[in-house]
This record gives sequence, structure tokens and C-alpha cells, in this order.
Amino acid sequence: MGLTSELNERFAIILKGTTLPKPAREYRFDLKHRWAWDFAWPECMVALDIQGGTWNAGGHVRGKGYENDCRKYSTASILGWTIILATTDMVESGEVLALLEKALASRTSVSTLEEVIKFNEG
Repeated sequence: MGLTSELNERFAIILKGTTLPKPAREYRFDLKHRWAWDFAWPECMVALDIQGGTWNAGGHVRGKGYENDCRKYSTASILGWTIILATTDMVESGEVLALLEKALASRTSVSTLEEVIKFNEG
């Protein structure tokens, strides 16, 4: 299992311990390019991609990988997705959870996390 996969699994465990709505995993939002989000809340069009290898020249920070990510994120933004990008430090510090909470709340007709959860359960 690669660094990003391990980090995604750690985040999935962290996420289970929260009140955030359950995401779709490896959600394909563009079949033509086979682009997928690590975690997605498609009903709100909120996506999370975790960037492994940030400090050790991983694929997301090298030439072709970075260029491909730019295409993916630009296209998704045009389609209306709110995209949260996270590093290992952001996952481990809990910062990404706070960002997701704000993104999910902003993309629904409700204003608090509790209402987002009720909205997704209802």
C-alpha cells in the first residue's frame, strides 16, 4: 500500500469518529478522464483529495502529476465542485476536518454542521 493509500485509510478511520456525513470513496466525477476524488459528498458537490508525498517529491508535486492535477481541479471547479486539498499534516492535525465542515455547510441550504448531518440523513 502506498503512502497516499495509507493516509486515505487513516483519514477514513478519523472520519468515522466524527459527525460529518459519510462520503463516497474513490468517487469518479469524470468518466472520460477517469478522474476520481479520494472522498466525495456528491449531493453537495464537495470533494477531498489527499496529497501524499508532499515533502518527498511524490507524484502530485512532480511535473506531469502536478500538470494532470491542475487539469483535474480546474475542470472540476468549472463543473461546480468545491475541492478541498489536504496534506499529511492537515489530516493529522485535524485541520482538514474543519475545512470539510465549512465546505459542507456552505454547499447546502443549512448553516450548521448539525443541520448538514440532518440534511444528509433525511
